Amino acid sequence: MSFSLPDLPYAHDALGPHMSKETLEYHHDKHHLAYVNNGNNLLKGTEWENKSLEEIVKGSFGKNAGLFNNAGQHYNHLHFWKWMKPNGGGDKIPGALKTKIDSDLGGVAKAKEDFIQAGVTQFGSGWAWLAVKDGKLAVMKTANGESPLVQGAKPILGCDVWEHSYYIDYRNRRPDYLKAFWENLINWDYVNEMFQAASK
Repeated sequence: MSFSLPDLPYAHDALGPHMSKETLEYHHDKHHLAYVNNGNNLLKGTEWENKSLEEIVKGSFGKNAGLFNNAGQHYNHLHFWKWMKPNGGGDKIPGALKTKIDSDLGGVAKAKEDFIQAGVTQFGSGWAWLAVKDGKLAVMKTANGESPLVQGAKPILGCDVWEHSYYIDYRNRRPDYLKAFWENLINWDYVNEMFQAASK
């Protein structure tokens, strides 16, 4: 299955001021496109050529670093654009998901604090996550292009903490970026969609 770059689900300037048009032009149009192009080149002639993206990510992990890095980042970014929306964020969280956050993560405020902390303490490049693992919600963090998929879990929300995701808008203020992401950008409807799918 070859990779292709999806259009953003909103205009490049729709997430301002929390994520600028310039950031999305670089991050989506250049960085994500590079993962797609590199991934397609590295996929050719491998045993994963006709597999689904999830199978490629899981199968190449630990076996084919170049392919995994690009396929992993393609997977992460496909969802990352959908995990955001204009006027998103806050605590407008659909019922069953909110109940699960309360029971597994100690409430929305604690989940927010732990999620931001995961992103802040991820040394170097990587991601902060909410994932379903063994039937429970968990806050996780991963390095580089890894995701909960390769740790036996199903991601339902991720925030990219590679510098290209925030440096234009926040410079080195990663905590401010993560706070803005949680409070103003999260598309809780899409998180809930992934939560429902992961809970089946």
